[in-house]
Amino acid sequence: MDTAYLIVTVAAAAWVGFSAVSMFAHAKWVVEPITEYGVPRAWWNRLGAAKAAGAAGLLAGLCWPPLGIAAAVGLVLYFTGALVTVARARSSAHLVFPLLYLAPLVASLVLRP
Repeated sequence: MDTAYLIVTVAAAAWVGFSAVSMFAHAKWVVEPITEYGVPRAWWNRLGAAKAAGAAGLLAGLCWPPLGIAAAVGLVLYFTGALVTVARARSSAHLVFPLLYLAPLVASLVLRP
C-alpha cells in the first residue's frame, strides 16, 4: 500500500469523523452556519450519520478497497452538496469549508493504488 495514500485516507477519515462528532454534539460553530444555510434541524443527525459512515468506510476501505471507493465517492457527493448549499445561501465566505473536506477525499481517490 502506498504511504501517501494511507496518510491522506486516514487524515481524511479523521477530518470527516471529527465533523460528524461535531454535528452530533451540535457544536455552535457547526450549527449556526447550517441553520443560516436553511438546513432543517431534523436533518442534522442524518447528516452526521452519513459523515460517520463515510469516515468508517474510508478506514474499512484500507482492507476492502471497493468499500473505500464507495465511501470516498459518497463523501465527495455529500460535500459537493454542501458546497451547493453554501453557494445557494450566498455565503461566499464559507465556500472554502466544504472544499477543505473535498480536497483530501479527491486526493484519496486519485492516490488509490
